[in-house]
Amino acid sequence: MADNVLSSVVVPKNTGRAVSVEKGQYIRVAGRSVVDFVAFNLHELTERFDQARTKTNQAKVFMSTGDQLLSKLNNPLLTIVADSFREGRHDLQKGMCSRKRFELVAAGLAQRNFIEGIDPNPKKLEDIPTHGCYENLSEALRPWSISPVDIPSPFNIFQTMRIDSETGAMFDTFVRPREEARVDFHAEMACLVAVSACPESGRGREIRVELFEREES
Repeated sequence: MADNVLSSVVVPKNTGRAVSVEKGQYIRVAGRSVVDFVAFNLHELTERFDQARTKTNQAKVFMSTGDQLLSKLNNPLLTIVADSFREGRHDLQKGMCSRKRFELVAAGLAQRNFIEGIDPNPKKLEDIPTHGCYENLSEALRPWSISPVDIPSPFNIFQTMRIDSETGAMFDTFVRPREEARVDFHAEMACLVAVSACPESGRGREIRVELFEREES
């Protein structure tokens, strides 16, 4: 099978982008750093991706090839058809970073733990990013009149978390793809998809988003 690429765009670090995907088309997210990924029913935008349904209906917390992203109405939005992230696992526990979140962590009013014992969180106000994935996705979805409070918690591509099996404590890790990795999704319905190239407290990188159709060779 050959891929007929319909569009390809580079999303710079700490920015967002939204794209419409027709039923039966494919969307690829590629890069080496965290991508916050959300999806909506293109024809009924109140139906959106849901972390809980996705985990509960498939009885697992780690999603990869063959798994689906489900809406709160239990409908499949997208199916993961390829996943080259070999170093770690994608996250379905965390939400989005934001300016407010960075400020709370810097002030000691919110927690963020790193399993490596290194704390890269900015401590000074002048070092804190002026915006994060929450703002990036809000801006990307503004043309569709989606309120920021209606943006669901994301599927965090290329973000590996370690969860203590006894306490439930969550630890961020520095596990990222060593080379460009990609995740391909097949649209089970017409979707509006939005992505944010996470700032990662200054360590983030640009990502690439491709829309394509698959043709029989």
